[in-house]
Amino acid sequence: MHFGNYFGAVTNWVELQNSYDCVYGIVDYHAMTMPFKPAKLRENTWELVFNLLATGIEAKNIFIQSLVPEHAELCWIFNCFTSYGQLSRMTQFKDKSNQAGEDADGFISAGLLDYPVLQAADILVYRADYVPVGKDQEQHLELTRNIATRFNLVVGKEYFTLPEPLYTEVPKVMSTADPSRKMSKSAGAKHYINVFADEQTIRKQIKSAVTDTGETKAGEMSAGVSNLFELLKASGKKEAWESLMDDYRNNALKYVDLKEAVAEGLVEISTQIRNNKAAIVADKKQVKEIIKASSADIRKKAHQTITDVKELTGLLNVKL
Repeated sequence: MHFGNYFGAVTNWVELQNSYDCVYGIVDYHAMTMPFKPAKLRENTWELVFNLLATGIEAKNIFIQSLVPEHAELCWIFNCFTSYGQLSRMTQFKDKSNQAGEDADGFISAGLLDYPVLQAADILVYRADYVPVGKDQEQHLELTRNIATRFNLVVGKEYFTLPEPLYTEVPKVMSTADPSRKMSKSAGAKHYINVFADEQTIRKQIKSAVTDTGETKAGEMSAGVSNLFELLKASGKKEAWESLMDDYRNNALKYVDLKEAVAEGLVEISTQIRNNKAAIVADKKQVKEIIKASSADIRKKAHQTITDVKELTGLLNVKL
């Protein structure tokens, strides 16, 4: 998890728990659509659980997808309400299939084509009203709404409500090494700051952050400086942000002061989260049992949906 993920999504997920009945899935089925190693998949699944708990996501709201088989069952049913043409036009399928095709064996799984249908099942199996998404997921959510609409039409009942995107104001966190591109792991180590990195590493990355590139128009804040101010604001250092912004307006800003303030904000957040995670990992056996229990509890909602869907489509039901 890097600070782009954290400020752009995770902090929002934590806040949403105060206003909504939330479910957050660790989608290990989706992770299988690209080349993977079984042992690493299981390890990464639990690692993500620990990370989310450390940031403040409540255990009762977390489920692991493979512990709720109704996701895969509903996906198959939804496959019969989805056209091949819809899936082949998905932008992320084109991008990821090109990426997979460049691998040694050029293997592109059918799961990669089909995963937007599983994603629709992830949402609709809980009869979700809202989905917190970024702009890059609009196409997938629209497919979910199309599937729900077709299902309702075919079965002759408005069973699924059409989920709405839930947009919130989130900072656009850019790479501190190249402020023209988003913070991203795929771009390389220097282009993202790990939330779980040690203090020295975070301070070093911020100290080396790009400020002026020489391409800024007169009177405009450079992209690098703007990104540092965005990080400072996102880290909750309001007073420091206001003071340093006054310095900038008065042409008195020292970049070393701005970088120091940003580093302090990120280190403070990272330290708290790393301490939280250390406590979680120290009791990980018990934590795993809690997440298995929450997955079983959340599964009850999914099973009720499957029961209804099978009844509406003429399939046979079995009781758990």
